[in-house]
Amino acid sequence: MKVFILNGGQRFAHSGGMFNQTLTGWTVEVMKARNFEYRVTDINDPFDPEVEVENFKWADIIIYHTPIWWFQVPNRLKLYIDEVFTAGHDNGIYHSDGRHRVDPERNYGTGGLMQGKRYMVTSSWNAPQAAFTLEGEFFDQRSVDDGVLFGFHKMNQFVGLTRIPGFHFHDLEKNATPERIERYHKEYTAHLNEVIH
Repeated sequence: MKVFILNGGQRFAHSGGMFNQTLTGWTVEVMKARNFEYRVTDINDPFDPEVEVENFKWADIIIYHTPIWWFQVPNRLKLYIDEVFTAGHDNGIYHSDGRHRVDPERNYGTGGLMQGKRYMVTSSWNAPQAAFTLEGEFFDQRSVDDGVLFGFHKMNQFVGLTRIPGFHFHDLEKNATPERIERYHKEYTAHLNEVIH
């Protein structure tokens, strides 16, 4: 199994990207324990889009780790995706939007070249989990995956990737106690071992 891990924990303003760096380390621990091959890219580092395309093409599974800033992925992760996926046009990531001139209303989003590969996304939030689940709370009982990350999932579907259930970390700015982080470590490791096979 070949796993490409993308650490999207951008360092910016008051965010040091420390949790996503820790999370990337947890993921690497599991890959080593399972004797999987793995590669890691940190979006804070300079990158060559052509080299990153090769990482996507090489991998059986792509794991994205991202904090959520203003209800979106960080700007440097978005820049990375824009540049790398563009470099992957007719180069292993996607060929077209999938439509044909004969019937241009159909088959949009079917031109990906990454069929047979899978992806997983984790997200880290200041928002507590209850903000997504309780009636009358901010996210109107809409999950992370069906709400803020809906477009992110569609992006991966567009290039042909199949989704593995992800994992979301909540209340990490105001309530990141050592006990909660350790509990998250155990829960995430168990989740990863269950879904990566």
